[in-house]
Amino acid sequence: MHLFWRQGYEATSMQNLLDTMQLSKSSLYQTFGSKHDLFQQCIQYYRSMMTTGLKQGLETTPSARDFIEQAFLSQIEKAKNPANRIGCLVMNTASELAQRDADIARLIKQGTESFIAMFHQAIELAQQQGDIAPTRDAKSLAHFLMSSMAGLNGMVKAGASQAVLHNIVKEILRSLD
Repeated sequence: MHLFWRQGYEATSMQNLLDTMQLSKSSLYQTFGSKHDLFQQCIQYYRSMMTTGLKQGLETTPSARDFIEQAFLSQIEKAKNPANRIGCLVMNTASELAQRDADIARLIKQGTESFIAMFHQAIELAQQQGDIAPTRDAKSLAHFLMSSMAGLNGMVKAGASQAVLHNIVKEILRSLD
């Protein structure tokens, strides 16, 4: 998963996979089917891992608004290390393959829907907690946060400074008021 995440699907050769996984070609095919099948499993695993982490974060945070803020700030924190400026596997794949691969497009849609659902849950909870006005459309805000996260990850990959990234997050959070 990390190899695909860093390099992208097309730039990851079969030999890269074999070397990284320390498998023979026949073992990879017997276990995963094909490079494409393995990639699909990686996307599903990534989505599951990210959704689980978000659920745990929402359950343990003092407020849902804090959860949203921390979700964005964690991206900035990761960006301090240039090796971590790899964005989001789902969004990277959306740009690379989703327009021409129906199977991948379906997985990307599922991934984004999972992330939007987590933001939607957080927004509704923040509304109940009085941190976001109940008159705001929670579903629209969830889509906005998902698109903002994708944009923030793009800025991280582009090498934006910490100051610029923090200002972006301030504006995203301000939009929730």
